[in-house]
Amino acid sequence: MLAYNAGFTHRLDRPQILPQKNVTMPYPKLDRFSVAMQPLSARDNKFEIESKVVQPDREPGTLAAAAQETIAKLAARIRQARADKKPVMCTFGAHAIKNGLGPVFVKLIEDGWFTHLATNGAGIIHDWEFSYQGKSCEDVQRMVDQGQFGNWEETGFLINLALNIGAYEGKGYGESVGAMIHTQGLDIPAEEQLESVVVESLKDDPERAAAAADLLWVVRKFELAPGHREIPHPWQQYSAQGHAYRLGIPFTGHPMIGHDIIYNHPMNRGAGLGRCAERDFLTFAESVNRIDGGVYISIGSAVMSPMIFEKSLSMAQNIAIQRGEHFDNHYMQIVDLAKSDWDWSQGEPPETDPAYYLRYNKTFSRMGGTMNYLQADNRDFLLTLIQQLG
Repeated sequence: MLAYNAGFTHRLDRPQILPQKNVTMPYPKLDRFSVAMQPLSARDNKFEIESKVVQPDREPGTLAAAAQETIAKLAARIRQARADKKPVMCTFGAHAIKNGLGPVFVKLIEDGWFTHLATNGAGIIHDWEFSYQGKSCEDVQRMVDQGQFGNWEETGFLINLALNIGAYEGKGYGESVGAMIHTQGLDIPAEEQLESVVVESLKDDPERAAAAADLLWVVRKFELAPGHREIPHPWQQYSAQGHAYRLGIPFTGHPMIGHDIIYNHPMNRGAGLGRCAERDFLTFAESVNRIDGGVYISIGSAVMSPMIFEKSLSMAQNIAIQRGEHFDNHYMQIVDLAKSDWDWSQGEPPETDPAYYLRYNKTFSRMGGTMNYLQADNRDFLLTLIQQLG
């Protein structure tokens, strides 16, 4: 088996050089400093956390007997996984946060049932907005029509600043935002300190030098005063990522460039964001690297969760195979609102079956181990699971 070789080069037998005609580089780009940002307090929000919140002791809605049995099996697998010191990972889309489930996730990590939480960029934002201002979610259609969707100063400025600082400190995406929530502030290095790190690290640690240079640009461009910047989060008790940081439990964020409203703000820097996101992907992959005998739960994430899981599992299998081992005992519970009558234990359905186009199920069915699909509201699922775990 070939390991990675940094000296490997690919040579085309018949290289072709295409003629260039009228090429002007670089391409023009939009100046985000020209976008008028408004204070977050001026935004109408659909949800307030204090009326939306779901507490762990709330009674779930009634589920069918088959769903109850599925969750009971899952609870048994979770108990066994934790007894064997194996990970129990839970990845979810932003709606789980929008539905007020932050305290439920907190309970599950506090009690030691879940060992890793993961969400997309929108989940990070909604969790932060709830903890910062107690409300979240704008009217997208109306705000786009008014040229205001996503153009909110505090969300763009503070989340991006947390990521830029976190990248310099070696933190991940969710960890950077979770730290800001939990500590209610950010520590901004002085320009002189960053300049020194750039010079001193350039030869032996160019990656650190680059991170310092990126943050130096931010500090200068936005004229940020050095020292601790207090950022109150009056509703931090509802934040899953804030509590995960407090408990030292991985809460990883897995964004896609351009998908989230923080990209509208000029504080957004691809380099810092990329460093944090890469760090979180590798943290996620390390949890998957121990998933044999463990549990993976995916709730309402049709794209991000299956995509990062399959790459992580492929890497983990690669490493296991080199040891003469193979991952076959991982248990995957997939939960969404979409109906699927297909028995996924029989493999993929034919292309003529609508279930074939539930891409996330199709992806997870290819991942070996055991996969179950449950059609359920995320609130009823998690509350029932807590009851089953006791």
